[in-house]
Amino acid sequence: NLFIMAKKKKRKMTENTAPTTTAQAGQDNDLTSADYYFDSYSHFGIHEEMLKDRVRTLTYRRAIEENPHLFKDKVVLDVGCGTGILSMFAARAGARHVYAIDCSSIIEQAKQIVADNNLSEVITMIRGKVEEIVLPVDSVDIIISEWMGYALLYESMFPSVIFARDKWLVKDGLMLPDRVILMASAIEDSEYKSEKLDFWDNVYGFDMSCIKKIATFEPLVDVVHPKQVVSDYSEILDINCNTCKKEDLSFQAPFVLRSKRDDYIHAIVLHFDTVFGTSHTNVSFSTAPDCEYTHWKQTVFYLPTVLTVKEGEVLSGVIECKPNQQNPRDLDFVINFEFKGEIHKEKGSARYKLR
Repeated sequence: NLFIMAKKKKRKMTENTAPTTTAQAGQDNDLTSADYYFDSYSHFGIHEEMLKDRVRTLTYRRAIEENPHLFKDKVVLDVGCGTGILSMFAARAGARHVYAIDCSSIIEQAKQIVADNNLSEVITMIRGKVEEIVLPVDSVDIIISEWMGYALLYESMFPSVIFARDKWLVKDGLMLPDRVILMASAIEDSEYKSEKLDFWDNVYGFDMSCIKKIATFEPLVDVVHPKQVVSDYSEILDINCNTCKKEDLSFQAPFVLRSKRDDYIHAIVLHFDTVFGTSHTNVSFSTAPDCEYTHWKQTVFYLPTVLTVKEGEVLSGVIECKPNQQNPRDLDFVINFEFKGEIHKEKGSARYKLR
């Protein structure tokens, strides 16, 4: 297969949600997505996957531990701390104190991890929602957080980071990371599309194409081989973590994708780059198809039609994104596109839900 399939995993924490435990889940038949969200982060498997993502974890370590001049004697806030790995990096870099917040029960294990590493006097673990907890201090000097989700914004954790920034970060305080960029590209994917989507046209002699129509417009989180990429990259969204507002996370953005060869376009792919601009040296990572694997993979949006393109021809349009009204952790996308090629001309629109 051109793609390596992987089960989606949940990511982190935000506003207007309530935690639950596994025991409570068994007692309540009317659970919200927020309940499942926090409960999913109670299990070590998700944290194992993130910790084993060397691109993610080592880049954060570099951004923190290679900049002790930024952390020495500073008060640090870790939003969505999980097992506490970023908090411990900050402590090792010389932070005076670190306050680590998480809403899932994994924080109980994080407390033990901190104690086992003799850091309990430097790191204080706080369980609760960012929007509701009370910090023992009025302000912090640095906020660190690994808030990014699939297609950058899936699971809507970043509004909680913005809340923490606006409430506690001192003037000219530091955000790590301080910039993230969402990018788009176009891919050829005939083999996978045929195997996974066209399959529904004839299932042991039965027409199940109604499922195909649904599956087509649910984005896939998978690994895209760099040889599948047909176009150059187009910037969709550039977030300055120091100044952006919650409203900026719902957007309409134009894209222009120029074909690098004669081929076919089956889908548009989103990935993101993460930048630690406050670092003394360049520290960043990318989730692009031509970069080293990360657990975020890439997010694939199949177009309703296959485009026949020649080198240099342009697929253009607008991508719209906003949180789903019923479940703000999900994302609603609309892709409006236009292609005027020598062989093929097409104009269309498609709606997607990333859930």
